[in-house]
Amino acid sequence: MGPQPAGISREELQLAARNHGMPLEALRHEITPVGLHYLLVHYDIPAVGEEWRLRVDGRVHRPLELDLDTIRALPSVTQPVTMECAGNGRAAIEPHVTSQPWILEAVGTGEWTGTPLAPLLEQAGPLDDAVEIVFEGLDRGLEGGDEQIYGRSLTIEQAVNDGAMLAYELNGAPLPSQHGYPLRLVVPGWYGMTNVKWLSSITAVSEPFAGYQQAQSYRWRREDHEAGRPVTRMMPRALMAPPGIPEFMSRERTVAATEPVAVQGRAWSGWGPIELVEFSADGGDSWRAAELGDQGSPHVWRGWTVSWQPEGAGRYELCCRATDATGATQPLHPEWNLGGYENNAVQRVPVVAR
Repeated sequence: MGPQPAGISREELQLAARNHGMPLEALRHEITPVGLHYLLVHYDIPAVGEEWRLRVDGRVHRPLELDLDTIRALPSVTQPVTMECAGNGRAAIEPHVTSQPWILEAVGTGEWTGTPLAPLLEQAGPLDDAVEIVFEGLDRGLEGGDEQIYGRSLTIEQAVNDGAMLAYELNGAPLPSQHGYPLRLVVPGWYGMTNVKWLSSITAVSEPFAGYQQAQSYRWRREDHEAGRPVTRMMPRALMAPPGIPEFMSRERTVAATEPVAVQGRAWSGWGPIELVEFSADGGDSWRAAELGDQGSPHVWRGWTVSWQPEGAGRYELCCRATDATGATQPLHPEWNLGGYENNAVQRVPVVAR
């Protein structure tokens, strides 16, 4: 058995009730149905009226104000993008980290349609002293003892070169309210917190952005006093659709001991294409390579399959791990940090063969 979530507070249950993950059996879908895609809303879903406009301002030559029709009339692109929450796997970290208690399900792959960010920034013309682009949404709340507008920033280079887009459709339909209607930022390869929803302003600034979600939250550190490093791109991860059938409460799986079991899943990384997925039926003591599907876009998960024959009736622990083009491989065990971020330790699925 893998680590079990413990010490979940009422406040964390409130978060878990508001947000939702993707059931792992949905890994069978190349594109995640909208209702199954993971969802995290930091504050409240804002009410957006017809007066909505996007401002592009700050340290630019030509400030812009655009309505949704104007944005939709700009050159468009449609691309599948795998998106994962930076806190995915947090519930397995010990000592317990108090926050949204994700297990492994905070992921999804949507087909996003929108306009590329780079040409819009070029139209506005950042001044020579601009160093970052700040993206702010309409969602507001209290965090760190202060009122916050949810905001994140990218360097000029990241904003221009990382394929960012301003998305107004998901899976061929207008963005649902919970996914950021009418407009959200999508940055392929980056953890979900980067993809600001209910986007209201894009501002070029001459100093690094010091907003809460950039300077205090979403930083990997072990101690409060540390500045830490920013959480950015998704670490490599493979997940399997748990085989067999589940026991209702424990979710322990049951398979036939006498028949081969087809195990399938998906793997992704924000640092480069997936080059290897390995499978273990003994808790990670021994591994063998899975068969990989087509990579497709570098920013979308890659399918994998393996046929496993149980050695007889009994208990097994199935694991999978991914290696990306940089050579980075998932660890066997999580590494603790204050926010519970980037826990890409291998998935462990208890299975009973009968």
